[in-house]
This record gives sequence, structure tokens and C-alpha cells, in this order.
Amino acid sequence: MKWNGVIPAITTCFDKNLNVDHGFLAEHCRWMIDEGCTAIVALGSLGEGATLTFDEKVAILRTCRKALGGNAPLVAAISALSTAEAVRIAQAAEAAGCDGIMVLPPYVYRSDWREMKAHIVAVLRATPLSAMLYNNPVAYGTDFLPEQIEELADEHTNLHAVKESSTDVRRVSAIRALIGDRLAIFVGVDDAILEGIGAGACGWIAGLVNALPGESVDLFELAMRGEHDAAFALYRWFLPLLRMDTVPKFVQLIKLVQQEVGMGNARVRPPRLELAGEELDRALSTIHEALRNKPARERKTATPANA
Repeated sequence: MKWNGVIPAITTCFDKNLNVDHGFLAEHCRWMIDEGCTAIVALGSLGEGATLTFDEKVAILRTCRKALGGNAPLVAAISALSTAEAVRIAQAAEAAGCDGIMVLPPYVYRSDWREMKAHIVAVLRATPLSAMLYNNPVAYGTDFLPEQIEELADEHTNLHAVKESSTDVRRVSAIRALIGDRLAIFVGVDDAILEGIGAGACGWIAGLVNALPGESVDLFELAMRGEHDAAFALYRWFLPLLRMDTVPKFVQLIKLVQQEVGMGNARVRPPRLELAGEELDRALSTIHEALRNKPARERKTATPANA
């Protein structure tokens, strides 16, 4: 698959019984692609992958595949406690018709490069699907250094991209200096997208795009075209929301933004709980202020729907 553009890390919508809402999930996929996103990543951290059973993950991938048809690629996030389970999910993703995988380090266990490399390599070898390495030391405690990413790229021909979420934009230029254009480098934190593009990133695995896909695509395209004044004007408006992607309760916050724009609901699975009290009031104040001042768009926006 071609790794570029704005790719949503899609949330998983739940019904009132906290079962996966497959009807809304399909609609959500189509809406974001209609708004200009280039692919969909399912089952990631924002998709509450750690709370999903294996069978639920497979069902979600099948729903997304059917919804997207041939209009956009589907990527499965591969995350698990064990290497064996990660391999099993990767193989199931291929069987479900995915075009790519995004490979995470194992949950909970934090170790050295020898063990982390063995885990990643096992997943890369489990399927010929095009793969993205996900580096997020803040969330997972494992930091894939530029030299280690180069080593993986040299040894595995199906590794085609890296999602860089260290929050250090210098990592983008460091990776690029080592491997040139052999890997597509994606920014993985919402509030560093313009800086990341300036350092050489070519894509964005985004979070707030779940609620505001048109604005996300506009921001990315302005930055890629070098229209700096227009890009920074939109960025300044967007930043209070984009920063919601970088805090521990990012899932609750992004789903709340979805609810407030009329595209989803705020339901999450335990151990997460919906925001409440002053925390909810502060979040709603930020969201409503941003929506009141949302810039007009020339691009036609698809009509959202509640779930």
C-alpha cells in the first residue's frame, strides 16, 4: 500500500451495552475517507484495542474492510501482551483483507533492543503485508531509536513506514538522515504535525480527525504545499483540540469531541470511564469555544450522524 496523507487512528464506537456498534463504525470509516483521508488504522490505542477480544478485533477489521471497499486501504494495529498473540492478530488481519499492519511493542513488558527487535521481527515475518513500525516511548516505555529503525528497514523489505510519536520532532529528521526516503515517516502526535512536516514527515496518523476530518486534511495539505501563513492560522485554532490527543485520557476526550460534533458518542470501556464533574466541564468549555470559532471551509463537508 502507499503510505501517505492523513490516516485516522479510528475510535471504536460502542452501543449502550458497550458492544461494538458495527453500523456506526462502517459509516464513520466512509465519512472520513469522503473528507479526504487516505486510509484507516483500526484497533489501535485510540480504538481501545486493549479492551477488545480477538474475535471482536477480527469482526471490526471485516466491518471496516467492507465499508471501505476498494476506495481506501485498511491497516490493522498489532498490539498484544505476547509475541504469539501479536503474530496471530497479524495473520488474522491478512485473512480479513487488510492492506497493511501497524506494529506496536508488546503491552506492559519493557525490555532491551534484543527482545523488542525479536518481537517486531516475528510480526513482520508473520505476514507479507506492508508494515509500519509504531514508536511511542511515552505510552509504551519502549523507544525505537533511529539507528534501530534503520536496522529493521535494512533487514525487512515489508517495513515501509514508521509512526514517530516520541514527541521529539528532531527524530523525524534523524530518521530521514539515516535512511532517506526508504521509509514513509508519519507524525503520530496531533500537536506536532506542522513541525513534523517541516522536518520531513509525509503523513499523519491522527486522532482528532475522528471528529474533524475536513479540518485535519486541510491543515495537512496546507502544510505540505508550503502555505505557511494559512497553515499556522488553522493550526492556532485547532491546537486546543489537538492537544487532547497527548494526555492520558485522550480516548475519552476525542470521543467527547466526536459526540459534540454529532459524529459518535462518548462511551468507553472500563477501566476507562467517561469524563465527569469539573473535568468534563473544562473539556466541554474548550470544545465549545473551538466549535464556535471554527473557520469556514471551501471544501464541502459530509453530513455527520449521531451514534
